[in-house]
Amino acid sequence: MKYENMPPYAPVLMESTRAIGYNLEAAVADIVDNSIAAMASEVNIFFSPYDAVPYVTFLDDGVGMNETEINNAMRYGSKSSLDERDRTDLGRFGLGLKTASLSQCRSLTVISKQNTRVEGRKWDLDSVYTSGEWSLIVLDESDIKSIPQYKQLESFSHGTLIIWEKLDRMLEGAASPEKLMNKKIDDVREHLALVFHRYISGESGIQKLKISINNFEIKAKDPFLIGRSTVFQHDEKLSIEGEQVLVSAYMLPHISKMTRAEKEALGGSEGLTKNQGFYVYRNKRLLVWGTWFRMHRKDELSKLARIRVDIPNSLDHLWTLDIRKSTAVPPDVIKRNLERIVERISNGSKRAWTFRGKREISDQGCHLWNKEQAREGVQYVLNRDHVFLKMLSESLDSDQKHILFSYLKLVEGNLPLNQLYVDLNNEERVNVRKEKDAEAEAMDFAKIILENIKDSSSRKEQIQLMLQTDPFCNYKSIVEMLTMEYEL
Repeated sequence: MKYENMPPYAPVLMESTRAIGYNLEAAVADIVDNSIAAMASEVNIFFSPYDAVPYVTFLDDGVGMNETEINNAMRYGSKSSLDERDRTDLGRFGLGLKTASLSQCRSLTVISKQNTRVEGRKWDLDSVYTSGEWSLIVLDESDIKSIPQYKQLESFSHGTLIIWEKLDRMLEGAASPEKLMNKKIDDVREHLALVFHRYISGESGIQKLKISINNFEIKAKDPFLIGRSTVFQHDEKLSIEGEQVLVSAYMLPHISKMTRAEKEALGGSEGLTKNQGFYVYRNKRLLVWGTWFRMHRKDELSKLARIRVDIPNSLDHLWTLDIRKSTAVPPDVIKRNLERIVERISNGSKRAWTFRGKREISDQGCHLWNKEQAREGVQYVLNRDHVFLKMLSESLDSDQKHILFSYLKLVEGNLPLNQLYVDLNNEERVNVRKEKDAEAEAMDFAKIILENIKDSSSRKEQIQLMLQTDPFCNYKSIVEMLTMEYEL
């Protein structure tokens, strides 16, 4: 047996890898990954649509690269995916810098500085096509000094500058490159704010990172609203191949308690429903979000549920991580544990949605509405045993009672369920009353009931019932008032 050495034909391979599937947001995030790996504390991304030849630059204050390191960084497959990596390394296949950049442009330049030494390298696909070789361009001092944004790098003691030029893919089909690039800047900003939110916020255990686009700093976009009224469920550690996967479950505050800005940040135009589910992080960098991995169906009642999964880079091979770092699938060995967590948190989300975030005294309490099984599904009927309705019906004669209950049936049979469903899907605030107004109204009703009961034993019995009755049981001040009345 003999082997034939068949090195890849450079123009074909380099052109082919441009079609791996990067969009602009994923490509930019891949470049930021390299800055994080270089221990940068700041990355400034600069989109320049106004020059005669548009370009994009990335400037960081990381450790920089020497001659050997920059050559290796520009090499395709600079490190095997089978090699053991530093636990903080966000790389995987040794392709990200090249494939991400050249998915958007035909010319990639990298300038790196360590102390007083500056190195520059350039891939130009047109040059590669002409030569038919892996013709990496080594830049001399005069070439480097003519590079956009170089003066900013020159002021650093160390760092790296990346330049994208010949933006054929990025500006493909653009009638106005300026307008298209400005639109893409907004998309990139939103993407980075989410993907790197834990770095931007300076979470414990990682280097805080400042990311700016055209000198405007990006603010972290936390998908869990930690620090608001989000309910933290629990942490659970799953062991796999001697490594730990940390799973944290969260329940967002009810939609009625969110500000408009929070709702837009969490769901955007497509709403909260789309982004429920798992949020998978690799070394605290977000990979995949808004999916249940077919363990649960996305629906309105589980839209408040979020599950954060933290995986180390040592388990990449089990999560089938792709080159773009935008796909990860949980291995079968931990799916069973995740399914159990999914069931628990989705049930909690349903309760929060159904009861609109109010305190639930007892599932056996006296509610305003009852859900009953019908032949073709379920129906909702007013509770005929509710204290208000009983008090009212006892004050009426038989004809008046007949009119009252006929009207109740009419109300029950004509609930605008379809319109309610549409409004909730669009996240409309269906109940426009303020919470304090609803509480004041319920307090007045409670006082009316008690004023009409003079007998002490009957009064105590009624109070015990009201403590488990909508709407009284939902408000702390009313519960306290009823409790004091009962003790008296």
